[in-house]
Amino acid sequence: MPIPVQPSASSIGSVDAQRVEDALSLIAPKWTTWSAQTLAQQGHPMRVRDVAARLPFISEQLVSKRLAQMNADGLVTRADDRRGAPYQLSALGDSLSRVHRALSDWSQTNLSLGKMAGAERVEDAVRRLHLRHSTAVIQVLDAGGPMRFVHIAEEAGLDNSLTQQRLNRLQADGLVARTGPRHGDPYILTDAGRALGPVYVAVEQWNNPFTTRKHSVPPAPATAAARAHTRVPLGADGIRTAAALRRSTAAPSALFSHAPQPQVPEAVTALSAASRGG
Repeated sequence: MPIPVQPSASSIGSVDAQRVEDALSLIAPKWTTWSAQTLAQQGHPMRVRDVAARLPFISEQLVSKRLAQMNADGLVTRADDRRGAPYQLSALGDSLSRVHRALSDWSQTNLSLGKMAGAERVEDAVRRLHLRHSTAVIQVLDAGGPMRFVHIAEEAGLDNSLTQQRLNRLQADGLVARTGPRHGDPYILTDAGRALGPVYVAVEQWNNPFTTRKHSVPPAPATAAARAHTRVPLGADGIRTAAALRRSTAAPSALFSHAPQPQVPEAVTALSAASRGG
C-alpha cells in the first residue's frame, strides 16, 4: 500500500488559508507597511507628526488614522491615549520584518516591476494575495491543476460567481493563467503562483501569536472583512508620487527599514511639503 505524500513545510497546501488571510488583512491597508517600516527604521517611539515627516507623500491626517488602526490591530502600542502620545511597534509589529522579507523576495524573483521602494513592493505583493478565498483557490490549483473553474469552485467550497471573480483577479495579478483562449479552458498556476509556498508559511507563522492574543476575535464575515481590504486611495498627486517612488535610486531588493538611505526622492519630499503647506 503506497504511503501518502505529506506536504512539505513550505508548500502551498500545508498552510491554513483562513489564518493566512486573517494575517494579510491586518497588513493590507495602504501605508501600513510604510508606517511599520518607518517605526522599525527609527527604533524608538514616534509621534504622528514625526512619522509623517518621514513619509512626506502621505498626509499627516492619514498617517494618524493608519497608526490608530494599527494600534487597534495590535501592530503598534502607545503609552497612553493622550493626544500626541507616541507610537512604537509591538512585538507582533516588530516581527513583521520576516513577512516583509518573504513578500519582497517573492516579488523580486517572480514579478517584473522594475525598481520600486521596498515598502511599496511589499504592499503591491499583499494587494495581490489578501482577498478572502484567494488562498483556497491557489491551493486547489496547486494540488490539482489544470482545472475548470466549476471544479475549482467545488474543491474550494465556493459558489461559481465568487470563484470566477477570484480567478479573474488572480489572472490579472499574474498568479493564475488559462490553458487556452476559450471561456471554458482550464486554469493553472503561473510560476509566480507556484512560488508562493514560502510566503504563505511566513505569513502563517507570523499569525500564530495573533491568534492566541487574549483579545483575538472570531474570523469576520466577508462583508466585514471587506473593510480591512479596502485600499486607501492616494491623494490628487498619487500618480506622480507613485512614479517618483518607482524611480527611487535605492536598490530594489532593499526593504525600507533596512536601507542605509531614505527611499523617498528629494523631489517627492519637496513637492509633498509644498502640497501640505510645509
